[in-house]
Amino acid sequence: MALNFYNSAFPAQRQVKLTSGSNKCHQNVKNLVSRVGVPSISCSPDESLQKGNWVKLICGASFEDVVDIRNLSLVYTLAGVDCIDCAADASVVSAVNEGIEAAREIVPLRRPWVMVSVNDDEDLHFRKAEFDPENCPLDCPRPCENVCPASAILFEKEKSIAEVFYRANQTGEQKSGVITERCYGCGRCFPVCPYDKIGMVTYVRDTAATAELLRRDDVDAVEIHTSARQIKPFRELWDGLDDSITYLRLVAVSLPNIGDETVSSMNSMYSVMQPCLSCFNLWQLDGRPMSGDIGQGATRQSIEFAVHLASAKYRPPGFLQLAGGTNAHTVDGLKRKGLFQTSGEPKQKHSIIGGIAYGGYARKIIGRILSSLQPQHGFACIEDYPDHLLEALGEAIALVGTVKSYHSS
Repeated sequence: MALNFYNSAFPAQRQVKLTSGSNKCHQNVKNLVSRVGVPSISCSPDESLQKGNWVKLICGASFEDVVDIRNLSLVYTLAGVDCIDCAADASVVSAVNEGIEAAREIVPLRRPWVMVSVNDDEDLHFRKAEFDPENCPLDCPRPCENVCPASAILFEKEKSIAEVFYRANQTGEQKSGVITERCYGCGRCFPVCPYDKIGMVTYVRDTAATAELLRRDDVDAVEIHTSARQIKPFRELWDGLDDSITYLRLVAVSLPNIGDETVSSMNSMYSVMQPCLSCFNLWQLDGRPMSGDIGQGATRQSIEFAVHLASAKYRPPGFLQLAGGTNAHTVDGLKRKGLFQTSGEPKQKHSIIGGIAYGGYARKIIGRILSSLQPQHGFACIEDYPDHLLEALGEAIALVGTVKSYHSS
């Protein structure tokens, strides 16, 4: 699934402007970053893993809106995340790196690692909604539009500049339906359709294309999403990646809680990886996929997964990171279970969780600000809107700071 949108979205002259150091001064942004203590350029992401305060931004394994991804990457780089996880698509990877470098033009921070996500079989994170709007009854109340957290469903009556930009064809005519690059497969639209018109398309990322991405000098890590129930597809994917693994700083495996079989499955996968593993490895405990923006209770399953792994014996080597339903309440929930400690707190015996990954929740709190931008030419770079950037950064720092223990602003 390739995207040919990136180069046309950000013209060459705009990219030169970003990399030449000619951005306008964002003194308030610089002051905020300095005041709260965002890690300096001398603090590398692997140090965060070892200290246990690693933070990853999940842009979405199927989310390919390069404009939002670029701006999200800029904001969360300034907020001090250690890693940015994105779709295994060359255009998306370029958008992430564009956002990172734009952030570093404002404040000379360290560069977070860039991770691409792939799957070894069908997975919730690798799907898209689809329907033909011509088949929708005229009197349909269109609940799919209202429930979509990514604003990925449009009908012709909507005429905002940004929406026309996303869905215009070469003649400038707007289209209706699912905006493919914005849909990340959450599935919320599927059950609410009163006429059962919405379907889901699942896919598996091409292994050879992924291997080529991993050889790029601006990609640092890969994450393999797996059901953890069958070792064969995992082994086939791993073998297909071949020597591209040797280019990486980190290999992560994202898996759900499958009860008593979880640890044995982890050990089986580690035995496949270990002969070629020359970098850090990480296990992403995916407690409740696609649910980080639902509410306070969404993080419960991710914490329960952590509790399960804490009591398990004979875990394979590797850092543990939570995902799936993580939000602003996750760290407090882990602390209540004695599974997480922040800087300066007494060491607890079972503080085994090394970091947190934030996906839907992290995108939601910044997305409402991004959606309020008024692009002049079909796209908007958030650094051109200093007040919006400062507001977005404040939201991001508040979230990242629950793990990083930033100073109170």
